[in-house]
Amino acid sequence: MQNFISIESIGYMAAVLTTIAFVPQLIKTWVSKSADDVSLVMFILFITGVILWCIYGWEIHAFPVIIANIVTCILATLILSLKIYFENFENETKKKDVQ
Repeated sequence: MQNFISIESIGYMAAVLTTIAFVPQLIKTWVSKSADDVSLVMFILFITGVILWCIYGWEIHAFPVIIANIVTCILATLILSLKIYFENFENETKKKDVQ
């Protein structure tokens, strides 16, 4: 039982670290109002993978996997949404400047 608790703790620590790793990118994107450095294709692939991890975690009843990937999916989706929004905003601004 002690080994299970240790392994579970490692899972939760990994979940926290890999999830909060997206917070600085989200903050940078929000503050700079730009996501030029963010790859659209990479984030779409990443979010798809995270959704699959959620399904996998659900099927094996691995709560650290489920929780971390749900939060990561939310953060990554926010970054992707900001990227799309800011790119559209830039394009609209450029169109108005040309007119």
